[in-house]
Amino acid sequence: MEGEFNTLIWLIGSGLPLNKYKKWEKGIIVHVVSLEGYEVIDSQKLKTLFIDFFREKNHSVISNASLVPEGDPTVLFTPAGMHPLVPFLLGQPHPLGKRLVNVQKCLRTDDIDEVGDDTHLTFFEMLGNWSLGDYFKKESIAWSLEFLTDRRWLSLPKERLYITVFAGDEGAPRDVETARIWMDLGIPKERIFFLGKKDNWWGPSGATGPCGPDTEIFYDTGKDPCTENCKPGCSCGKYFEIWNNVFMEYNKTASGKFELLEQKNVDTGMGVERTVAALQGMRSVYEVETFKPIVEKIVDAAVTADPAERSLRIITDHIRAATFILGDENPIVPSNVEQGYVLRRLIRRVIRHGKILGIESEFLSVLANIVIDLNQEEYPILLKKRDLVLNELRKEEAKFRNTLEKGLRKFQQMTGDKRKMSGKDAFLLYQSFGFPLEMTRELAQEKGISVDEEGFTKEFERHQLLSRAGATKRFKGGLSDASERTMKLHTATHLLNEALRRVLEKEDIVQKGSNITPKRLRFDFNFDRKLTDDELKRVETVVNTQIKRSLPVEMQEMSLEEAKTRVAQGVFEQKYSEKVFVYFIGDFSTEICGGPHVKNTIELGEFKIIKEESVAAGIRRIRAILE
Repeated sequence: MEGEFNTLIWLIGSGLPLNKYKKWEKGIIVHVVSLEGYEVIDSQKLKTLFIDFFREKNHSVISNASLVPEGDPTVLFTPAGMHPLVPFLLGQPHPLGKRLVNVQKCLRTDDIDEVGDDTHLTFFEMLGNWSLGDYFKKESIAWSLEFLTDRRWLSLPKERLYITVFAGDEGAPRDVETARIWMDLGIPKERIFFLGKKDNWWGPSGATGPCGPDTEIFYDTGKDPCTENCKPGCSCGKYFEIWNNVFMEYNKTASGKFELLEQKNVDTGMGVERTVAALQGMRSVYEVETFKPIVEKIVDAAVTADPAERSLRIITDHIRAATFILGDENPIVPSNVEQGYVLRRLIRRVIRHGKILGIESEFLSVLANIVIDLNQEEYPILLKKRDLVLNELRKEEAKFRNTLEKGLRKFQQMTGDKRKMSGKDAFLLYQSFGFPLEMTRELAQEKGISVDEEGFTKEFERHQLLSRAGATKRFKGGLSDASERTMKLHTATHLLNEALRRVLEKEDIVQKGSNITPKRLRFDFNFDRKLTDDELKRVETVVNTQIKRSLPVEMQEMSLEEAKTRVAQGVFEQKYSEKVFVYFIGDFSTEICGGPHVKNTIELGEFKIIKEESVAAGIRRIRAILE
């Protein structure tokens, strides 16, 4: 080899000769093109290895849940693999046992402003394994290290792994046990860092429920440190976070105290894209095979000679996220509320950054087709929803392109030489030109000015839209509300589901999504027209009749095939485990569900429909309460 190199990123099969290499800044090899006699690990290979490893550790594989969570009002989208498992983390037995593993599609928007750097994404895939009251810290950490470093699995050099653990505070002690386990496994204390709750604690902030410390595993990319204080958790890109092991050992009480849990759980998460980037020695996640064809297409379409890297990455990430949201089992379409608002924000940000690259022609559907083609084998639902995905993207692109140029000109007129943009002007951009507040904020930051967001909110209040806009801020995760009110409304959705089939005389009506808070239920179902007042009244009557019959609510565990023969309702586009829970509400309703529910319908009270509306083509939504 010519020249001197500081570091080699030594991939799977360490010891095999490199036949091609690529120099990067300061002489570090960070991109291995191929290894003689060895297949470089890509995303699909990583997922296969992970599942196989934990199968050997007696874990059962569970299905990939919808991006749109049902029955969890705390999040708009599924942000981690643990969210579909909330009832089981709270103590309900899982039909497949106490050791679980899966690959989960996830979407997070709490750090959307970070998208464009080397590691942050909105949509990503998460590998996870769980212990529901079975093994705990020692086994979890040992298996993580084995999977990462053993030559049979990922064969990462142990000396490139850095660890963070919980430093402790007035509420919970320093996690010296976890640090000791790492040291016993050969990680020197110099590569173990104690950080606070912001970095190494999992739990719904300010809420009650299960929580606990976590330990995060970082991979040293070989880049020079940004400062002498550079360490895992720094945003400079030297350290890739590749795995997080959460130890749910406490329950936070209403008084703010932390009590030890009877059932201690382990919840882990490994980002597929970040780990593949580390394995392949990539500078960023956008260089792995699931992103490269999208990036290359954008570069081809760009008019500017040297396309801005940040814009390339934002477009790539956001079109991927939008395609998966539209192509979900429970698809969401662009709107000004809740999930639809997030989707609209992502799409419109893609269009604006396309404009920065000089792309004026329709290009969202072209990129979405690439996303679908790259992922259709593992997610065939994308192929099934292709027409919906492309049509909605075309409609939204046409709608926003008509006003984007005018809105940008208006923004320039409004700001001029000002140092701050008024809330009234920001709201005018939203109302007249369709600019989400986040886009206006981004434009202002690029110009070095601020936005009066408090004034924007007041304008929203004046136009009676604050309640909807508030949903856009609800991004951070937490355990599902398990209150008595929520449980009652959850049970009522089963009665509503069956009542709709009977009143409308359509056996093919199924649930297309739900969102339940202690105050109301929201239920989406397939139907091609508005319900009449008489139909809504009859649905109410049917539900209230079953409530007054004092029907028992019983759960039985059975195979999926047996559930189907018992005519249990379920969304069979989704993947279920081989064993499922089926809830019987007397002789009225039979439905596959994860719970929880009341014991008897008489506990529910009076059911009342407060609104019925359309949310997408062929999808209706009912909001209802219990009085």
